[in-house]
Amino acid sequence: MDGILQRTKGDKVIWTIVVFLSLVSLLAVYSATGSLAYREQGGHTEYYLFKQLSVLVMGLLIIYFAHRVNYTVYSRAAQIGFIISIPLLIYTLAFGSNLNEASRWIRLPVINLTFQTSDVAKLAIFMYVSRQLSKRQHVITDFKKGFLPIIIPVGIVCVLIMPANMSTALLLGASCMLLCFIGRVPIKFLLAMIGAGVGLILLMFAIAWITGIKMRTETWLKRIEHFTNNEDSEIPYQVQQANIAIAGGGLLGKGPGNSTQRNFLPHAYSDYIYATIIEEYGIFGAFLILMAYMLLLLRSIRIFRQCPYAFGAFLAVGLSVTLVIQALTNMAVNVGLFPVTGVTLPLVSMGGSSVIFTSFAIGIILSVSRNVDELEGKRIEQERIAKVMEQNMQVV
Repeated sequence: MDGILQRTKGDKVIWTIVVFLSLVSLLAVYSATGSLAYREQGGHTEYYLFKQLSVLVMGLLIIYFAHRVNYTVYSRAAQIGFIISIPLLIYTLAFGSNLNEASRWIRLPVINLTFQTSDVAKLAIFMYVSRQLSKRQHVITDFKKGFLPIIIPVGIVCVLIMPANMSTALLLGASCMLLCFIGRVPIKFLLAMIGAGVGLILLMFAIAWITGIKMRTETWLKRIEHFTNNEDSEIPYQVQQANIAIAGGGLLGKGPGNSTQRNFLPHAYSDYIYATIIEEYGIFGAFLILMAYMLLLLRSIRIFRQCPYAFGAFLAVGLSVTLVIQALTNMAVNVGLFPVTGVTLPLVSMGGSSVIFTSFAIGIILSVSRNVDELEGKRIEQERIAKVMEQNMQVV
């Protein structure tokens, strides 16, 4: 154990955030899965506790091993990951497991496990964009040579994700746009791509309406309509239950395991886990979780500013931005500031593939941090040696 701790490097604050969110996840998932356990597991409430514990332990191991790898290796893996993600997304659209009228998952044979291919695509595209931004800084203001090679792969991935999961596609596109802005891409190029994205969405709605092809456009329209409608009768059931949970939480909450709305709130252990946390731990607990994600972003920005190499800097800030944007979106949906989406709370919501790929992303951020710390240590050591040599010369 001591050997593992000694070999654990990188930003200690980020490690602390990971442990904190993991503990929150265990408590929240155990509390929120009570009714699910009675329906699916014959009342064995500890089933989902141990399942989530095993996933989180696997996630911590992934973070550890990913952070021990030199982050430059991920630059070479970026292109491979992007190439692999394209056929995976196409296969998911055609043959993926259908849930809530959306094909987002594929089932692995033999082990019979499902995972969202969009998680693979998100991680791959951020590594790919970071690589391209670092390689094309000298031509980044050129539309054809600098911008198109970066944005075309992003567009392809977003288009393949959009039919089944528009919220994820929009968040991915927005995160990539923000990373491109940080990477000095001209604003006029980004505005042009935003316009192209809006046009594509309108085109999908038009195709669905003209051809009658069954898409999720009706679901998207209903969610937007319900969000903008102030009549109580039009508020979706899950939003009503989330509001009741938040109102019952107050400042300090009802206490761990004392949520009542978990029995009525759909997906209280995943999409609406933040509302469950507010009911049990109050506004104070909700604020701590929000600050944890904000602190993760701030520490990643610190890594970005200290990293001497462009790829590592873009990789750290890009991955942290997408995790924090996803977390803020989930929180906004839970408190009624955003239309209903299927976005989970990173590292807190119950899940398998989402926790695994989130852990991989955090491991990569810590890999960059470890490299920055090692370079800083070498610089300090060189300065110390130079100072000692200068003092010796003065003595002589």
